Amino acid sequence: MLVEFRSSDYGQTVQSILALGGDGLRAMPLAPGGPSSPEAEQRLQKLSANELFAGALSPNGAMSGLFLYFSCLNESHVLAQELSTPDGSFWHSIMHRQEPDPENAAYWFRRVGEHRVFPALAGAAKKLGYSTGNKWDPFGFIEYCEAARRKPGSSEEQLAMHVQLVEWQLLFDYCARPGRTNS
Repeated sequence: MLVEFRSSDYGQTVQSILALGGDGLRAMPLAPGGPSSPEAEQRLQKLSANELFAGALSPNGAMSGLFLYFSCLNESHVLAQELSTPDGSFWHSIMHRQEPDPENAAYWFRRVGEHRVFPALAGAAKKLGYSTGNKWDPFGFIEYCEAARRKPGSSEEQLAMHVQLVEWQLLFDYCARPGRTNS
């Protein structure tokens, strides 16, 4: 396992929602066709980010990530759009990459700058077999995802989906973990 991700780290409610889609371990499509779990979408729409992620670094960022995990792009977009932080821009860029709107994704990645999860993401991606160079290149990954998306079922698509999952796990954990401070 490249990233130790346990849905139980985020409380019972989040764990029960993630259980509707592989417990945070399911590779997400590069360009989803709609929500992967209508039940998860309905449950998330009834919850408050601040209650669900009390004490987290970015409750709305974590909620945007949950919606994104279940391919609820509109809901993820609304939350990310309201966050004028690197975390919000990161979620925003991933959402646009999945839309797919690579130019808009690149715009939002320029607003992210150097995010704190990039070093861990670069290391994990390299272990998966994705060449990252000396550091994480989100723009190169946008291009890779675009090419992979056009080859359904290919090894490139599978690799892109697995790197995207690690990206999601790292950013979700960064935003959602209780007790983290923004320092």
